[in-house]
Amino acid sequence: MSLVQSAGTDAQAASRLAGRRREEMVDLLSRMLLIRAFDSILPELYTRNLSRGSSHAALGQEAVAVGACAALEPQDYITSTHRGHGHAIAKGADVDRMMAELLGRATGYCRGKGGSMHIADFSVGMLGANGIVGGGFGLAAGAALSTLILEEQRVTVCFFGDGAINQGLFHETANLASVWCLPLVLLCENNQFAMSARVSSVTAVSDLSRRADAYGMPGQSVDGMDVLAVKDAVAAAASLAREGGGPSLLVADCYRFAGHFSGDTMLYRSHAEAEEWLVRDPVERFEALLLGAGTITRAEADELGQVAKAAIAAALEFAKASPYPDPGELWEDFLD
Repeated sequence: MSLVQSAGTDAQAASRLAGRRREEMVDLLSRMLLIRAFDSILPELYTRNLSRGSSHAALGQEAVAVGACAALEPQDYITSTHRGHGHAIAKGADVDRMMAELLGRATGYCRGKGGSMHIADFSVGMLGANGIVGGGFGLAAGAALSTLILEEQRVTVCFFGDGAINQGLFHETANLASVWCLPLVLLCENNQFAMSARVSSVTAVSDLSRRADAYGMPGQSVDGMDVLAVKDAVAAAASLAREGGGPSLLVADCYRFAGHFSGDTMLYRSHAEAEEWLVRDPVERFEALLLGAGTITRAEADELGQVAKAAIAAALEFAKASPYPDPGELWEDFLD
């Protein structure tokens, strides 16, 4: 069955898109394509010895990042993970500066000193990726608390993985967020593997959203391969938080198409299992939906893909042409 067929009939596609603005739908697809193009180039950067430090692709998880950030206001905050390129792009970060950071250049977000896992852009509310598993919990809670104290209309979304849901800081943050009624959305990207460990081998409950029950907050599982499902779920949780209703836990079930890192042989999963998820590719699935509804034409879809690839190619050229940091600036940007 083709992806177009799996997206449903034309009538079903039109029904799903009823009431949604064309411009917004095209933007969702464009952002997913941009993330896909960015993460797809990571193996090339690694094999050509261009990138500095580890980088982790989120191929297959684009719908979570784009759907979530599309549900937020520009002033809202997000915190990210070690697999954070998609979150940064979805929130509006500049791909030129991101690529420069991966190549260790002075024009990067951290002036070439942080690498892939520490990209941040406060100007768009992206408070930072994090090389520590679960490292974003405390930052997200602090950001949410600050907005509560300052009486600002901001919501914070904390992205984290299924492996991080067993970190002690998750439990501490979830409990305190409920006690203080913080405007916080805890968004778990359940991509089925914590490195190579399956969720079922390290977590006692199969439905991770049940963790919300212990902290008196709403919990919901959502199809993380469906950008509209993610967008609607995050929009509802963000609205609740913005209106003083406190935190929520959302679990977006998705699949990491690539390995945990470059060179990962992925012996912990079968080809058949991966194929079952690949036919639900979130980018192709949404493209098929828009095509089926007549929102875009095949030519327009192809052009969007080419624009995304061209933007990443240009970002790579920008990064390669940028200077390395001056060794004399080594100890700058550090806090005492």
